[in-house]
Amino acid sequence: MGKMKYIIITKKMMVITVFAVFAVVVAMCVSAAVLPEMTANADGKKLPIYCAPSDKKTVSLSFDAAWGNEDTEQLISILKQYNVKATFFVVGEWVDKYPESVKALSDAGHEIMNHSNTHPDMIKLSKTEMAEEINACNDKIEKITGKRPTLFRAPYGSYNNTLIEVLEEMGMHCIQWDVDSLDWKDYTADKIYNRVTEKVQNGSICLFHNAAKHTPEALGDIIEKLQADGYTLLPISENIYKGEFTLDHEGRQVPKQTGAVSTTSTKIKTTK
Repeated sequence: MGKMKYIIITKKMMVITVFAVFAVVVAMCVSAAVLPEMTANADGKKLPIYCAPSDKKTVSLSFDAAWGNEDTEQLISILKQYNVKATFFVVGEWVDKYPESVKALSDAGHEIMNHSNTHPDMIKLSKTEMAEEINACNDKIEKITGKRPTLFRAPYGSYNNTLIEVLEEMGMHCIQWDVDSLDWKDYTADKIYNRVTEKVQNGSICLFHNAAKHTPEALGDIIEKLQADGYTLLPISENIYKGEFTLDHEGRQVPKQTGAVSTTSTKIKTTK
């Protein structure tokens, strides 16, 4: 029969054990407290800019131009009436079909930015193909306006890390929106008006489309409401932050010095 073995626990060992247990408990509590914030960016996913909140009441109107052209002149007229400059994201093939409209928009003081060359789902392309799509559209816009786009909006709002990295290498930024008019669904003017005016916040980016059935009908009332509420309507490049910034897990742009948790950090040559 073997001898029984005894473990002698000294006072020092007891103190060490107590502290070790205490440290584990504290670590678990801290982890539980910060986990929601950490897991929001744990997958390393890069995000576009959805909006640029600040204490200033600014908002941007943006229009995607990919298909028809029947209301472009009307949109220019309405925006001119209210002295508003907007941002138009145009597809390269749309530029080919309607170069006179691109020039008219640019001459009216609106920003002409990139919405791809052929309107593909960008995440289905290789890195090289992405760059080719973006550069081809940039070339067409620059040829007409004399200005090379600095902003890109992905067709269908579809993006991934590779796309954003390609844009960063080009000195461009991917732009989404935080207010969607859903005008492409042929909603009534009243429904478009309510969707936009009820969701707008400081720094919002609103999405519309040219050639949408009821957008011109709703646009004037939307602008009047926003201006009456004290908003200044700016092109996107004047609404987003310049210098270094971070993006939170919802793609909200924040100056880097605030110390916000970021999914990406970069610089942009624009003003806020």
